[in-house]
Amino acid sequence: MTAFDGRRRIPAGCIMRGIGFAIVAFVLAACDGGFLGADDEKKLPGTRVSVLRLEQSLKPDPELADTKIKLPTPVQNSDWPMAGGTPQHALHHVVANTGLKLAWSKDIGNGSSDNQRLIAAPITGGGRVYVMDSESMVSALDNRDGSKIWQISLVPEDEDEGVIGGGLAYFGEVLYVTTGYGQVFALEANSGTEKWVYKLGPPIRSAPAISGGRIFVISHDNQLHTLNANDGRMLWTYIGLPEITGIIGSSSPAVQGGIVVAPFASGELVALRVENGRPIWAEQLVKSRGLTPLSSINAIRALPVIDDNRVYAINHSGRMAAVDLRTGRRAWVRNISGVQTPWLAGEYIYLVTTQGEVICISRANGRIVWLQQLERFQDPEDLEGPINWSGPVLASDQLLLVSSEGEAVTISPYDGQINGRLSLPSSVKIGPVVADGTFYVLTDNGDLIAYR
Repeated sequence: MTAFDGRRRIPAGCIMRGIGFAIVAFVLAACDGGFLGADDEKKLPGTRVSVLRLEQSLKPDPELADTKIKLPTPVQNSDWPMAGGTPQHALHHVVANTGLKLAWSKDIGNGSSDNQRLIAAPITGGGRVYVMDSESMVSALDNRDGSKIWQISLVPEDEDEGVIGGGLAYFGEVLYVTTGYGQVFALEANSGTEKWVYKLGPPIRSAPAISGGRIFVISHDNQLHTLNANDGRMLWTYIGLPEITGIIGSSSPAVQGGIVVAPFASGELVALRVENGRPIWAEQLVKSRGLTPLSSINAIRALPVIDDNRVYAINHSGRMAAVDLRTGRRAWVRNISGVQTPWLAGEYIYLVTTQGEVICISRANGRIVWLQQLERFQDPEDLEGPINWSGPVLASDQLLLVSSEGEAVTISPYDGQINGRLSLPSSVKIGPVVADGTFYVLTDNGDLIAYR
């Protein structure tokens, strides 16, 4: 934990636009295992072991083998208005209809390709579902049947191609949108009419967070920007540590009780006061070394979660920490690698690691209660065709996850057993969303599917 004197806070009107280094982005389609070497007709004999697999070996704690897990009662959440569902990114236990069946499926526009990538998760609010395709086309759909209410392109007039980035958030009948073109929009939620736009400049790879009349946005150059939600006026900016490597997309800040916790691509986690951007504490989620350049990327891609005055965060290179929200003091640190947001419920944390392990962790001390290994490769024998898992969401006593192989699974939160599988029409790399009992999935093909 590092103390601050606030010297890196920059007031509105004095924001630095230039940084004296080059930002180099690794475009990683499968950030947790895509570089296993080129195909070779003459393969060496012997058992193949992934280099990344040597980075860590997770096992349940034998002393917790008889743990009887108790969870809070599922609560109906009418909406999922922003990344993580709430400003704290904690929904605990939501309701999903049992016996899920296809309700509707709609094409939202352009999906992922070699040059573009869907990264904006769908959100819901006011009886509508909002989505953004890989070319910054934003659509509002009726959540009952998926019928289109309105659609608008947010590509600037002087641009002719889509770029990677952006996200959505809904509050007070206003839809807030960030784009890879470095712009922040406020749109009338019922019509798509523009209220205001702020041209930030640097690309934005993540969804905005909204709390207390403020919008919090992290740009690609590792800066946290805070805008007035009513008029788009810049309030303050905080410059994070520079980082020359990264992964596709970035995380969104978490907000609670006058504190915003910002995650950065450098592995830096910083708590600041929402009214003026003054730093309170900083935590570095950095692993000392990795066996490969890929496993050494310290980016925090998963959303940090605030619950019961603690912050829970995990990074790509293999660090997970529980930190006191007010003081920054560590409660515990574990060597766990992840790019998916942890899900907190009761006294437990559920998450999927970069190695496809779904684990249940005690939030008190970070010890592993149970572990379920999901499929890692299309060809397990030769360790080829990595499979990426996204989620989980805890809904009606089931953990929901989706995969890049076009499959959804349900897992028991009590013992980790796989209870069901559902084939999806396409690969999925964006975590599922549950609102008003409906399970939403956005496929790489650009199809939004609703199950209820």
